[in-house]
Amino acid sequence: MADNRLQILISSVNKVPELLPGAMGIESDAIIVNQLIGSRTHPGIKDGEKSLEHHGHNVRIYNRREKGVGLSRNTALEHADGEIIQFGDDDIVYDRGYAGRILNEFDAHPEADILLFNVKAQRGRETYWNEDFDRVSWYNYGRYAAYSICCRREKIMEKGIKFSLLFGGGAPYMNGEDSLFLHDCLKAGLAVYRTTVFLGSEKESESTWFKGYTDKFFYDRGVLYHFLYGRMALIFGFRYLYKNRNIMCKEKGLLRSFAILAGGVRHGKTIK
Repeated sequence: MADNRLQILISSVNKVPELLPGAMGIESDAIIVNQLIGSRTHPGIKDGEKSLEHHGHNVRIYNRREKGVGLSRNTALEHADGEIIQFGDDDIVYDRGYAGRILNEFDAHPEADILLFNVKAQRGRETYWNEDFDRVSWYNYGRYAAYSICCRREKIMEKGIKFSLLFGGGAPYMNGEDSLFLHDCLKAGLAVYRTTVFLGSEKESESTWFKGYTDKFFYDRGVLYHFLYGRMALIFGFRYLYKNRNIMCKEKGLLRSFAILAGGVRHGKTIK
């Protein structure tokens, strides 16, 4: 009999959502929010909702003409009813047995409201890799992708936590909705832990947001850092650029890159 405590919330764009549970190796109930954007939508896929069964699990599909990954994740959250919820993207392939490993880890750590799991990113997009089990703090929460995050749903709902509509694919500013989500979880007093448990891997694909280390990249990073770090935004921003200066600042130089980032921080202060 299938264990239906776990529910994955998948954000996708212009996909055939009925094919995703098999392609991704899904082993739990699922909610798929498939955004239909532009002219690259598949013929025959229209706005609407439907349900299907996949290996004894219920999969609910929401085809929506809306744009923005934060909006997509919030739509999925509104319809979620699992005990444990997992955030996923349509380019992740999960290892066999991953669902059981998630539930076992939550059962082994009742002190954790949120667990951040290992998912192998494609080459060049690596931001983190957990090598121990430990609590995540204000110092190190900002490097985790949404697909690493699993939560006790009631804890998230009790605090009214949602994803930002300002950041991420399809939003005004580049990636960062996942960091802001964890920021709000920590601010609300939720217990966030990292774990070495491995779930799956990201498939090779073109990034929907990264187009190189452009002015927009540094400016949007500054806007994000205002929301993440407040008065410490410039310090954390300089630290981030200095640490990655040989890659990120090769073209513009460290000082010019920082000046653009600082402009983003100043703009962030004007956003209500």
